[in-house]
Amino acid sequence: MESSSSKSSKSQHGDSLFSDIPRVPEPLVYAVMAAYRRDPSPLKLNLGIGVYRTEEGKPFVLDVVRRAEKLLVNDVSACKEYLPITGIPEFNELSAKLILGADSHAIKENRVSTVQCVAGCCSLRVGAEFLAKHYHQKTIYIPQQTYSNHPNFFASAGLIVKTYRYYDPATHGLDFQGLLEDLSSMPAGSIVLLQACGHNPTGVDPTIQEWYEIRQLIRSKALLPFFDSAYQGLVSGNLEADAQSVRLFVADGGESLIAQSYSKNMGLYGERVGALIIVCKTAQVASKVESQLKLVIRPMYSNPPIHGASIVTTILKDREMYNEWRDDLKKMTDRLISMRQKLVDALHDKGKIQDISIDLYPWFSCSRISVSNFTGTPGDWSHIIREVGMYSLTGLNPEQIAFMTKEYHIYMSSDGRLNLAGLGSKTVPYLAEAIHTVVTRGGGI
Repeated sequence: MESSSSKSSKSQHGDSLFSDIPRVPEPLVYAVMAAYRRDPSPLKLNLGIGVYRTEEGKPFVLDVVRRAEKLLVNDVSACKEYLPITGIPEFNELSAKLILGADSHAIKENRVSTVQCVAGCCSLRVGAEFLAKHYHQKTIYIPQQTYSNHPNFFASAGLIVKTYRYYDPATHGLDFQGLLEDLSSMPAGSIVLLQACGHNPTGVDPTIQEWYEIRQLIRSKALLPFFDSAYQGLVSGNLEADAQSVRLFVADGGESLIAQSYSKNMGLYGERVGALIIVCKTAQVASKVESQLKLVIRPMYSNPPIHGASIVTTILKDREMYNEWRDDLKKMTDRLISMRQKLVDALHDKGKIQDISIDLYPWFSCSRISVSNFTGTPGDWSHIIREVGMYSLTGLNPEQIAFMTKEYHIYMSSDGRLNLAGLGSKTVPYLAEAIHTVVTRGGGI
């Protein structure tokens, strides 16, 4: 065994004490981003990273966000001192009302503990750490198809991560029966991760009736729901409608966790703004939970940043600015829906028009007619229209994605996830051409 003095001696002579650390690949989504940035092609198209962009593919900042920032900059009473561990109190109050509803009984009864976190990722991570320390069950079930970072949040906290059926690749839809069967077989008390709306990466959400059945089964099995709400307002275009799944669970008086993010619906990606909301049975329990959340946060990042949360607070508390934001969400959602339709139409329109001559009656010289045989892109692409939110799980495989990147400079996640928000009317035909080419090369989907 090598002595510590020997290691120290090596270090002094240029050998690192960390030389045995293995190099690991960069997380896939960031590797795709880096490759896109290095590509000099003017045709390059980034449909991998989950951000909302303009028609021209440029970063998008909401006007109402810029207005809020100007107000904050011009506020001479503002300071840059540390926030409390739990963040801006008004931000927490407004965030809880946004997802739970202003008339929520849980809020009125003080059964809600809310802490400002560093975006949705940190909200999930803080929630995972809290559960690992204070919840009796140490297993969390996540959808088989889910956000690639989800397993990391929970495994890093020491929870056991298992999966349940969610998506059916054959139908490009929800495997509802499989989902119910897996929920039924989970041990009592297990934690279940649910995406509130705009499921990433599939774009497939349960219907409201299916949510009723999911809630009933989860409550009957005494399972603990943990919601990830990253797309409120960007699925239906309505903030209230996109919160229905969460509110169903809260309305029955049971306990739930909700990780909330403002990255997508306010475009505050780099500001890292989110909240963790824990709905408890009683006000006394909520108070205890908040005290323990402080102990989780304190050694992790001590207290959250002020600027992004101040933007959110400014918008949510001002009726005029809130209404402008709400209208912006409707426009953004309408554009996403439009991109879905345009892409499917373009795929259907692809292919060659084949003129075929047919002799109706070979013995009669004037009976020869010509017909046009229209051939679109092979496969059924209607699921792209049925899906919701920012994403579509196209069904393209890693080899097809690699071909599109090499030949067309189109960058996507290797699982076939497509970010509709990265498309514009002018780039839809180009993407359709690439998909048509790669599918006809190797068969339809």
